[in-house]
Amino acid sequence: MIEAQVHQQLRALLREWGEPSWPHHLTLARLVARALRLGRSALLQVGGLSAYQGEYRLSYLIALMMWPGPALIVAPDATAQRLLMVEIPRLQEKLRLHKPVQRGDRWPGNTFSGLLITTPEVWLGDRLGPGGRFPDGIPTLIDDADNLELWLRQQLTVDLTPLDWTHLALAYPDHQGLIQDVHVALTHAAFQHPANPYHRYLLEEGDGHQLQRLHQVLTANRATLQAEGPMPPQWDAFWQQFNPPDHLLWFTVDRDRGHMALHCAPVELAATLAPVWPRQPVVLIGASLDPDAGAENFRQRLGLDDLTCLQFAPNRHNDAIQLYLPTHLPLPNTAQFQGALHQEIRRLLSVSHLDHPSPTVILLDDLPLKGQLGAALAGEFGSRVQVEQADLGPNGILVSGWEFWRQHRDLLPPPALLIVATLPLPSLENPLVAGRVAFHKRRRQDWFRLYLFPTAMTELQRAIAPLRLHQGTVALLDTRVHYRSYGAQILDALSPAACTRSLPTEWGP
Repeated sequence: MIEAQVHQQLRALLREWGEPSWPHHLTLARLVARALRLGRSALLQVGGLSAYQGEYRLSYLIALMMWPGPALIVAPDATAQRLLMVEIPRLQEKLRLHKPVQRGDRWPGNTFSGLLITTPEVWLGDRLGPGGRFPDGIPTLIDDADNLELWLRQQLTVDLTPLDWTHLALAYPDHQGLIQDVHVALTHAAFQHPANPYHRYLLEEGDGHQLQRLHQVLTANRATLQAEGPMPPQWDAFWQQFNPPDHLLWFTVDRDRGHMALHCAPVELAATLAPVWPRQPVVLIGASLDPDAGAENFRQRLGLDDLTCLQFAPNRHNDAIQLYLPTHLPLPNTAQFQGALHQEIRRLLSVSHLDHPSPTVILLDDLPLKGQLGAALAGEFGSRVQVEQADLGPNGILVSGWEFWRQHRDLLPPPALLIVATLPLPSLENPLVAGRVAFHKRRRQDWFRLYLFPTAMTELQRAIAPLRLHQGTVALLDTRVHYRSYGAQILDALSPAACTRSLPTEWGP
């Protein structure tokens, strides 16, 4: 069987290259080979340092390269480049594998039985759209699946810019007055909202009614006046998504230019995705897709039904971090928190090794507090402090939101110290977060357990991964981990870790 062949080849290769730091190579390779042979989907969480360094890719590549049939890898550009330039040539040289490998945006042809690598945008666009680029039944492996939900939401979001309103007016010249009136009214409504740090604003019910009336007039006109042209494609896609309250509708505004953009996206992805998965066997591989080994919440959100799930345990020796968990700080929702946080962070920076070449990273998503903290630290530590800038110098101190760190962590050296000021629970002040929470509330669902908590858990696990490379220190200053029922789950997700409630002794001044 293919599993035994892959196991034998990989074991020989690992012995030749020396003892691997990740102990699960053989298991992952057998699982991928089994999924290929049986045509059964699987969801695999590799976690820890292996995910950060990409070690696990050797295991699935050898299974795909030895598989005699066609296969498809869906991976973002950076991962695809690594596979094509480093990992696959290395395997081909060592194992004399002659399976053809291509990169492209469509299947090369009916006779192609090799390995094709494509991007998430292309593959999801084909699966969710008219299709035709990729045949059904091709075994598909999705790497970096931690970002799958983000890719899907980007794919399913329809954006309407001022230019799209012009296109609509040109397509319906008899209704240009109505179209202009609705555009002006919605622009006025968007600018009536007080400015917020996110530059996003949910549409009110009345705004939705104006759009609905516009759609009714235009579609009625299309049925009776054949002289009119077809609906512009972007508007056609928008009307297909237009289904409040199951879809989020929001404005973004450019106050300097006086422009408004309109956006629409589904809240729930499962119904849209459920028909996609049976079309081919899929292996999803990510670092931390769900705190639960069975990934029940993740599968429910993405419409994944019957598949094999496995969560690999971290290497308790190589993946361990130092975890500082003070208990003396006030809770984040108290008036005393900001002052105490400033003092604690200054204390941590003062006693840590200032001559260490690695940067220090401070994570928090409170936008006003982030700027205030950056300014206060710059007054004490000078140009070492940068707020969301990737060009850090030696001993740099980066004050960052979670999204910026997620996007740039692979471009920066691993920090020796990561200070988590507050847990990455999505803020209800963000209109899109509030809209998703309202969706769950209308269905009497536990919005915290279904949305906020799993989002925070996976974000936290990914954020600390670089610290595992050199057993760095994570200072978690959000004391809700001590006083809330979910705190134990968060600490368990951060293991392996050596925990202390006082500053590490080796940090002496």
